Amino acid sequence: MAELTLKTEGDKHVVVTRRFAASPEAVYRAHTESATIQRWMLGPEGWSMPVCICEAKPGGKIRYEWSDGKGAGFYLTGEFVELEPFRRIVHVERMHLPDPTPDNHIETTFVPDGDGTLMTMRMTLPDAKTREAMLATGMEHGMEASYVRLESLI
Repeated sequence: MAELTLKTEGDKHVVVTRRFAASPEAVYRAHTESATIQRWMLGPEGWSMPVCICEAKPGGKIRYEWSDGKGAGFYLTGEFVELEPFRRIVHVERMHLPDPTPDNHIETTFVPDGDGTLMTMRMTLPDAKTREAMLATGMEHGMEASYVRLESLI
């Protein structure tokens, strides 16, 4: 099983990498098709995504809402900036916890790697304080749980 790698760069960047045993096309589609996103981008066990809006086109809106089934939840909004099918996605997102976080600018690439795909997600936050607050949420564990789920789907 592939493992997620998360590292920081400079004061404002977080870089996440993970290899998938699937084609760049499959991994890209899993990041741009609402019905698929709702099946894997759930974070820890027990969470669901009752709302998933993913208009995968420049200027298209993003809204993901998560629920733990016990009354707690949060949501994310954003918009797509640029899409190169099967190669690259650029988007902006903000979490609502309940107040919106500063914009997180994200570039995700999907590169052929042997018989699979190396996905690299580079996040750019406004400053070191915002980055540290985001990392303090334990996002790495929720991301890895989601990516394990994604691997089983593709």
